[in-house]
Amino acid sequence: MKPRVAVVGAGWAGLAAAVELAGQADVTVYEAGREPGGRARRGGKEGDRFDNGQHILLGAYAECLRLMRTVGVEPERALRRLSMQWLREGGLRMRCPRLPAPLHVALGLALADGLAWLDKWRLARALRSLQNTGYRLARDVSVEVWLAEQGQSAALRRDFWRPLVASALNTPLERASMRVLAAVLRDSLGASRESSDLLLPAVDLSELFPAPAWRWLGERGASLRAGERVASIRLNGGSPEVDGVRYDGVIAAVAPYHVQSLLEEPELAARAAAYRYCPIATVYLRFEQSPRLPSPMMGVSGGAADWLFDREALCGETGWLAAVISAPEALPPAEALIRAVTADARRLAPWLGEPAQSKIIVEKRATFASETGLSRPGVRAKWPRIYLAGDWTHPEYPATLEGAVRSGLAAAAAAKRDLRIEQ
Repeated sequence: MKPRVAVVGAGWAGLAAAVELAGQADVTVYEAGREPGGRARRGGKEGDRFDNGQHILLGAYAECLRLMRTVGVEPERALRRLSMQWLREGGLRMRCPRLPAPLHVALGLALADGLAWLDKWRLARALRSLQNTGYRLARDVSVEVWLAEQGQSAALRRDFWRPLVASALNTPLERASMRVLAAVLRDSLGASRESSDLLLPAVDLSELFPAPAWRWLGERGASLRAGERVASIRLNGGSPEVDGVRYDGVIAAVAPYHVQSLLEEPELAARAAAYRYCPIATVYLRFEQSPRLPSPMMGVSGGAADWLFDREALCGETGWLAAVISAPEALPPAEALIRAVTADARRLAPWLGEPAQSKIIVEKRATFASETGLSRPGVRAKWPRIYLAGDWTHPEYPATLEGAVRSGLAAAAAAKRDLRIEQ
């Protein structure tokens, strides 16, 4: 008889755990929302549905790509792969050629426009210093402190480091952990050329993984309970229970602020309470004219948005652009924000008129803040056979899809060991 395992939460972490256990355990997935996907899905009412953010994946996201294939998604079709590039109008413009690492970055930087030779040397020296340490820092300092130690100029901070940290960590430079950023750089720029490729979704976020995974699990006999909010996870007589229903193992794949109420573990609750969060604003604009950006992903130096994405080129959504503003301290009123983003878009595509349609989505707790000194809990709760999953539990990564997926796989692996399920 297969062991019964409950997965609470059907974000990318919970779905990864469920997919990994399917066929080897009797899996039940609880999801409070009507649809799976957590903070990376398409949502809204019929006729007014948008992705709840514009995500960037990397070639280094090996586990995301593997699980996509497992549930029937072809990454080659679902993702637009671009060689590492950094294109910011009025600032740094770099395209890395398809050469073996690290030559692709070295030549890309040497041929880059919009950056003085002295700054190119400074940036190369800083990246080289990270490589020399194996991308492992002896002490965890903020990115801001590390940049000062490395002599990085104001231009480099504005056009390279700040957009990089915003995209990778969604945390202000002054608070962002350099140790976490180093882990991201190690597995992308510091690995193979393919690992540093940008992978931009060419389908909506739900169809990228959550919806196919949900269907795949259902086809394999998993019990899928969408719209069912779990109130408690407890240990009763040595067995874990979800709202009084007994299981052999339970994986809590939820955000830190939900763990505090689900599990009566004071130490874990204290750790979860230490997490802070940063918002992400995504501004969708539809124009009567085709955007035709020079590249599907571009930035504007000194602009309102960190990056703009040509949704028409990526997804076939006629006339649509998406602009992402990471970790904003404050946002202007909606009309002013739309005007500012429209101005950014016109710097890239001067022929654009006034937007015919707009949508602003603000995720107030889009990610946890990847701050210095943050203590991660790992996958094991205090009680036996209760496990934790979610990007916030990964020992190294910031709040990314790959971090979420890897945490779900780690929780599933721990459950397999404890329940003596064949690996």
